[in-house]
Amino acid sequence: MKAPYYIEILAANGDVQQRQRIDSLPIRIGRGYGNDFILDDAHTAAEHAMVEDDGEGGLLLRDLGSHNGVIHAGARRLEVALTGNTIVRLGHTRLRVRGADQPVAPERSDTTMHGWEGTRPAVAGLAMIAVSAAFANWLGDAENFEPISYLMIIAYAMAGGLVWASVWAVANRLFGQTARFGRHLFIIGCGLVAMEAWELASSMAAYALSLEALTAYGRHMFIVIVCAMVYFHLCTIKPQHPRRFALVSTVLAIVGSTLILLSNLQASGRLADELYMPLLYPPVLRVSPDHPTEALFKEVQSLQKGVDSERGKGGSGDEESEDDGEE
Repeated sequence: MKAPYYIEILAANGDVQQRQRIDSLPIRIGRGYGNDFILDDAHTAAEHAMVEDDGEGGLLLRDLGSHNGVIHAGARRLEVALTGNTIVRLGHTRLRVRGADQPVAPERSDTTMHGWEGTRPAVAGLAMIAVSAAFANWLGDAENFEPISYLMIIAYAMAGGLVWASVWAVANRLFGQTARFGRHLFIIGCGLVAMEAWELASSMAAYALSLEALTAYGRHMFIVIVCAMVYFHLCTIKPQHPRRFALVSTVLAIVGSTLILLSNLQASGRLADELYMPLLYPPVLRVSPDHPTEALFKEVQSLQKGVDSERGKGGSGDEESEDDGEE
């Protein structure tokens, strides 16, 4: 290592918290004010360690008889040969020593900003929120058209979207240096559009193809969409951890779906959200063959026989219990 030397205090994740330049050897390290590098750590001695030349052009860190010692690679050591990447622990302080000739990693690409930033994604997100809210209201509106009701629904939806995006923007400012409000607003707009598209497409496909599972378990897809939104929000804040955030979002989706299944089972005794498909569309959309009424009546008769059989068993049981009571 070449002078000058730099002593760096590291966080648990390896980030540099403090860096100080020292021009010459030896370097005394400790809590005392007479040291070249002062440690603000109650678990270090007044004169804890010293960095000196090992006689071969390298550096050597030597313990000065401290109580807690010098820890390297999980073991206490009297001396540690230092390279630019050697990390030692003095008390509760993790540090390393580097020279002026220490190579640095290549410059990273800037992940704090993106081409799709600012006003454009914010306007696009608000537009998608407004369209999805108006479309959902139009699908369920059975009364005469009233512009004021649509305006109120759109206003409430946009206000909710702004609050949601603001919360994520604050988190982005705290943990990612920039707010990126427009990007977060765009994410929620995409999520709401995806929900509306899924609800319409799944109900039409369920009706056309007799796939009742699409509506019976449709809420699970909404859970997946929400977790996907959370994933993109997190990746906007910290783009360098996509796998970690994918795992977090997957766990959230599994937990959310499990809670829905347990809630349905407790409330109605079945896992499905609905007992039957409630939505009806024009018959021209039907692709699956229609079932004749005779088949329906046969199915009803078989169900009736099963119910009568169960009633018979219950009645005989009641009679036996009454006889036992009389005896």
